[in-house]
Amino acid sequence: MSYETAVAQMYALGHELAQMPSHKFDLAHMRVLLAALGHPENDFPTVLIAGTNGKGSTAATLASILQASGLKTGLYTSPHLVRINERIRLNGEAIGDDDFAVVHDVVDRTAERLVGEGDLPWHPSFFEMLTAMAFEYFARNHPDIVVLEVGMGGRLDATNVVQPLLSIITDIALDHQKYLGETIGEIAREKAGIIRQGGVVVTLPQLPEANDVIGNAILDADARAVNAASYVPPVSPGSASCLSTDGGKNTGVRNFYPLDVRGTRIVVDSPLAGRHQLRNLALAIAAAEELHKEGLDNQGITKITPETIAQGIRETHWPGRFQVVPATGDNPEYVLDVAHNPAGAWALRSTLSGGYRDLESGREITMVFGVMRDKAMQEMTEILFPIADHVIVTHANNPRSATPDEIRQAAARVAVGDDIEEAENVAAALDRAREVAGSAGLVVITGSIYIVGEAMRTLGIRI
Repeated sequence: MSYETAVAQMYALGHELAQMPSHKFDLAHMRVLLAALGHPENDFPTVLIAGTNGKGSTAATLASILQASGLKTGLYTSPHLVRINERIRLNGEAIGDDDFAVVHDVVDRTAERLVGEGDLPWHPSFFEMLTAMAFEYFARNHPDIVVLEVGMGGRLDATNVVQPLLSIITDIALDHQKYLGETIGEIAREKAGIIRQGGVVVTLPQLPEANDVIGNAILDADARAVNAASYVPPVSPGSASCLSTDGGKNTGVRNFYPLDVRGTRIVVDSPLAGRHQLRNLALAIAAAEELHKEGLDNQGITKITPETIAQGIRETHWPGRFQVVPATGDNPEYVLDVAHNPAGAWALRSTLSGGYRDLESGREITMVFGVMRDKAMQEMTEILFPIADHVIVTHANNPRSATPDEIRQAAARVAVGDDIEEAENVAAALDRAREVAGSAGLVVITGSIYIVGEAMRTLGIRI
């Protein structure tokens, strides 16, 4: 089977939530598939990460720390920006096209046989297939550890079949209410489903309703809670971010601050900008410290040290999270951020207003915005549009994507410097944004990971 055929067959299953029927949320079917494959998910130790915002950043940072410590490290995340291969990584490298085709063929043939024999009532979903493929790929390559990002929720997510060394719960907010519940408490219960009996849970204090649910889940499971708060720096507003320059030219902001780890002073220098990332960094550091205490690095492989923690943070690669593309020639400067819910929108607004835009007074923001229609569209426009001087709304090549007219209607009560313009696709929106912003302006591309991914392809930005 060719790579192109494998990818086409994957998308034919229905992309992500666009065609996700409720009956797909059943771990029993995932376990049947994995049993037929020989339980590849049991062949390596794991860390499992759930949450609404920040779980991908936490996963990428932790994986980078573990890799810097000499551990052969797998990373499974979702969704992807440009290519599906991005979701399955080993030591930072995406799965190759040939390997993708091979593991797809193995998993797909197994699934078809199970359906034919009546052991499965229907073919596994897109995410179930991809998760099984990740497990199969990692099992064949013998990593020392794999960091798994939950796709959605936690309790019934396809990743939640592993027995992790530890679980991490990042910040919880309203998102995917159709599937997870209408309140913070209901959503927190789904996220807390990754907590294991007698296990270890790394988290941070957050909204009271989420704290109550997570705390009770930890007590019920007789688990040990690790509070990562000691790794969050006590900073004043704006003091955690610094301007990174190259020959006097602005190339973005980073989180940069000293931190004591195990009695050693290190410098945290993260390419993941914004005050909200301080919490994700703290979770990754606390998790690395727990893995060190639990003896993961006593296998004669390496030591997780304060120095390798600092190195891993510095070398983290997680594109599309306040990613700055400097101005070149007649092109403006771009900021790409995958903020896709109100909490993410507030984080983007805070970083733009408090730590970035003010670096060059008077610079106007042209915003290219698109969003999935099942998101809190009106609230996101009310958060983001007021800080923009010009707004261009568009839509991604995805059946869940809201149309420009739907976004305009959702933003009817929002005041914008100029009227909201519509563009038929992301490429047209970028053309118009370049025209409006000029070489001295700032173009912010946001609202959805799919919008940012299409913008990256159009702009020729490599992942």
